[in-house]
Amino acid sequence: MFFDNVRNNKRIVQIFLGLITLPFAFWGIDSYVRNTGAGTDLAKVGDSKISMQQFEQAWRSQQDRLRQALGDKFRPEALNTLEAKLTVLNGLVDQRLLLLEAAKGGLGTSDQQLRAFIAKIPALQENGQFSLARYQTALAGQGMSQAQFEAQLRQDLTLQQLAGAISDTSMVGNSGAEAMLRIELEERQVAAARISSEQFTTQVKIDPVAVQKYYQDNAKRFEIAEQVKAEYLVLSQDSLRDQVNVSDADVVAWYESHKDRYRQAEERRASHILIVAGGGEAEKEKAKAKAEKVFKEVQQTPTKFSELAKQYSEDQGSAQKGGDLGYFGRGMMVKPFEEAVLKLRENEISGLVQSEFGYHIIKLTGIKGGKERTLAEVRPEISDELKRQAASRQFAEAAEAFSNMVYEQPDSLQPVADRFKLKIQQSAWLPRSPAPEVVATLGPLGNSKILKSLFSDDAIKGKRNAEAVEIAPNTLIAARIVDYKPASNRSFDSVKLEIESLLRAQEASALARKFGEAKLHELQQGMDNNLAWEASKTLSRRDERAWPPGAVKAIFRTATQKLPAYVGIEADGGYMLYKIVKVNNLAEKADGNQRKTMQHEYGRILGQEDFGAYLAALRLRYKVDINAAMLTSKER
Repeated sequence: MFFDNVRNNKRIVQIFLGLITLPFAFWGIDSYVRNTGAGTDLAKVGDSKISMQQFEQAWRSQQDRLRQALGDKFRPEALNTLEAKLTVLNGLVDQRLLLLEAAKGGLGTSDQQLRAFIAKIPALQENGQFSLARYQTALAGQGMSQAQFEAQLRQDLTLQQLAGAISDTSMVGNSGAEAMLRIELEERQVAAARISSEQFTTQVKIDPVAVQKYYQDNAKRFEIAEQVKAEYLVLSQDSLRDQVNVSDADVVAWYESHKDRYRQAEERRASHILIVAGGGEAEKEKAKAKAEKVFKEVQQTPTKFSELAKQYSEDQGSAQKGGDLGYFGRGMMVKPFEEAVLKLRENEISGLVQSEFGYHIIKLTGIKGGKERTLAEVRPEISDELKRQAASRQFAEAAEAFSNMVYEQPDSLQPVADRFKLKIQQSAWLPRSPAPEVVATLGPLGNSKILKSLFSDDAIKGKRNAEAVEIAPNTLIAARIVDYKPASNRSFDSVKLEIESLLRAQEASALARKFGEAKLHELQQGMDNNLAWEASKTLSRRDERAWPPGAVKAIFRTATQKLPAYVGIEADGGYMLYKIVKVNNLAEKADGNQRKTMQHEYGRILGQEDFGAYLAALRLRYKVDINAAMLTSKER
């Protein structure tokens, strides 16, 4: 999506949005910093309040983002925890703190800055130039108006100014960067010797009494949770969409009444030389005199417009490109500039044009005529749109009837299936309170609310339909139990061998650890153990994933003033011994680019720390109160 290009445009955006991942609403900074008034408040930031409505909006946005990112693996119930809710709420608090500071400091983003930023978004460009048609298509795909998106983007850019003012002031000293470089580029040559637990298995004797005791002490481990098999129906906007028939006449009528949507407006491409005018009359007169002087040069050598733009233009965004602004449509430029461009013929140069930014000298360099897409080109698109609209209307009407029918005819789902032309589906055995990894395999039934309703007394004992539950936007599910198994315990005889195997592995692992620690002590005392060392390997801090957990940290924590040096860790049920035979530091051989990269990375880390400290200070300055109890008092 082109919004990702907006949010990942600069390093500071990554820092800022890494801390605050919730989208801003579209109503401007003022709407955030004034009190919301109605309703009970979830949080208070100074005199500004965060309402339940604002939290719900952010909560839905968070779910939508995760649903889009994870696809079928998304599980809404994973977010339905107090910790997840507090993360969202704290994100809103951090937003509010920054917005209060931005408003207090009078920070803002001008129209020119906003237009320049949008024009540089790669997803909105065609052949390296801004495309209004792509912009409009992208906005339509997100269900946003141009005004909404630009208001949101203006806020983001304003907050970048504030965040950048904090993190970009981090001072990165050469000594600190050099220390990080030495740490990062250090390598150690290491040989390993494994003490396997399997070699001690024969020494282990299992006491039958210990096996029985383990079974009694860990009864929960051998419990089989109650299970149900269910049949279910899914009513969704997509299922209704498949039932919609769209006539050719409807498609033609839609096309005729929405031709503007399928017409690409005329776009013009221009270059300009801008001389910025200050606020006072004297500054304006000075700027005008300079612009007139430049204009005379342009008149004398019009073929050198690009070179003169690079030399004189004070629009830093376009000057280096010879003043080129790319293609733009109506409404993208300030009115005086746009009116001047519309009067020009291709390759014609204007006189001085005054706008709120100063004085422009404009050259029209290209015209793209409007193009209308034919009915044949857009027929599938229109048909899909009409089906979607019809399904949306039908779902709004059908959802209530679906839920009511499930409740009012509780002995079967067949009447509901017949009414809405849905297929009754069968589940496998579903356990009560399944583990997250199990939930991920349950498909539409992997939802905490539907599982809770299926295991209710009314569903089990009364054999009635469970209530319909919304498991995703515009998606309802209804289910009923077709078979039930109560909770039970596996018998001792059925798990006896399993317990013996477990106890044997634990005892063998303990013996391996004891043996390994003794060998490590001998090695550290300088004794030769005649261990079977593997061939040594070169190891850096970046290789952590390729080694047993904890190995890399343990090896690099070990002092190496005297080599060989030894360290040991528990690993894979046994014990690993490591012999450090050589230490290499490549920092001295690092080139300028590596040093520059490390200094940049060090600055990024310091910037994140500074920004986090700044947010913490704002919380103290504005006094933040969070009503966490409200997050658990209302089911979602």
